[in-house]
Amino acid sequence: MKRTPMELAAIASAAVPGLTPTGVAGVPDDAADFESALLVDDSGKQWRVRSPKHPDASMRLETELQALKAFTPAMRAELPFQVPHIAGTLRHGELCTFVYAHLEGSPRELDGLAAGGPEMVRELGRTLAAIHDLPPLLVHNADLPSYEANEFRQRKLNELDQAAITGRIPAHLLRRWEHALEDVTLWRFHPTVVHGDLHEDNLVISAGRVSAVTGWTDLRVGDPADDFAWLLAATNPRFAVEVHDAYLSARADAADPHLMRRAALAAEFALAQWLVRGVAMDNAEMIAEAEDMMATLDRDLQAEEASAAAYLAAQEAHLAEQGPAGGTDDGYDSYDGHPNDSDGFDDSDSIDDSDRFNDSAGFDDSASFDDGDLHNDADASDDGVEGRDPRDGELSDEDHLAGTTPEELVAEVTSGQDLREEEPADEDPAATKTGGAVSVSRVPTEDTETTALPIIKSS
Repeated sequence: MKRTPMELAAIASAAVPGLTPTGVAGVPDDAADFESALLVDDSGKQWRVRSPKHPDASMRLETELQALKAFTPAMRAELPFQVPHIAGTLRHGELCTFVYAHLEGSPRELDGLAAGGPEMVRELGRTLAAIHDLPPLLVHNADLPSYEANEFRQRKLNELDQAAITGRIPAHLLRRWEHALEDVTLWRFHPTVVHGDLHEDNLVISAGRVSAVTGWTDLRVGDPADDFAWLLAATNPRFAVEVHDAYLSARADAADPHLMRRAALAAEFALAQWLVRGVAMDNAEMIAEAEDMMATLDRDLQAEEASAAAYLAAQEAHLAEQGPAGGTDDGYDSYDGHPNDSDGFDDSDSIDDSDRFNDSAGFDDSASFDDGDLHNDADASDDGVEGRDPRDGELSDEDHLAGTTPEELVAEVTSGQDLREEEPADEDPAATKTGGAVSVSRVPTEDTETTALPIIKSS
């Protein structure tokens, strides 16, 4: 049953003794689950009302009550933001409406947050870090779910099976998600406390700061990447990366190289979860919306993958036409692993070394191309000659010998280099070389992501 803001005000009056509303207005919320209103009482104080639309949503509010009770005064004092305080509840049948005390500030649109500049980026990074640094005991005391990394991955596989049974998932997307969930290395993460329903409507902004975080209905211990998925819907593709960098600066734990990739997958997979909910609720509008968004995502991803495959094919064809140069050059610069400038390709077009993550998807470039690892100081062989380190773009003495003809050796010696006086240093047995050049693997097309992913604001 749909309730108007005036009806919500009447419920709030019954839930909180002495509350006399003098003004009321609707406020954003998870449209499929809740109706919400902001009240002003006769003393000028504000209150928020959340009324569930169905029993499952009511259970989510009951869960939030457990979560908020688990926040001890000491925990609240250490957080850089406020968490809600429940002033009263009123049960009507199977449903229970909650009234929250006023929190200073108001939500802001996602692109408004993205336009907030470095200060807002730091605020969001600090907020996410504070949530993920909460003690797991908070979740355990509230008797809420806690998942180890592999348990979480298995849970996602089960959810994918449920989505596949509907027969409404595009085959390409289904294969893509199966491939990602079967890649166990992607899911080796350190579980943290996770908000679970983080998005712009659950952040209260005041004076350019995150003054409060609301909507704790899905609190759990699990994958911290889930709290980043909503950021990828921003128009500015760098926004999520910048927030993630600020987050890393605020946390003491080691960086998770796959966090942003899992966040992108979570944003995609939210469409399948939305579909499953629509089917369970027999909601034709939700089903149609999910199918339409998945069809758009599928087209975008296939177009990106085709473009990437065409580029790699053209690159390989060009390198094949060029052939080996000088007996040791396979078309890749020994310094950066990118196509050699002389072969007609511009290194800057291949991989943007300045990006920590791929701009279009939030992927970690280091998972596929880490230029710093190709010739790491600790791994590279020092040939003992100043200026002839592999990082200088030169080959080591041993590599020169491996790919040099007898005539070229004579030319080397007669040009002034005394090979007899130099002893090759021990090489890293893990280093893989082919004819003196570093072998570089290409990014699989399955790792291509879309730029603007639709985010579903409920789990």
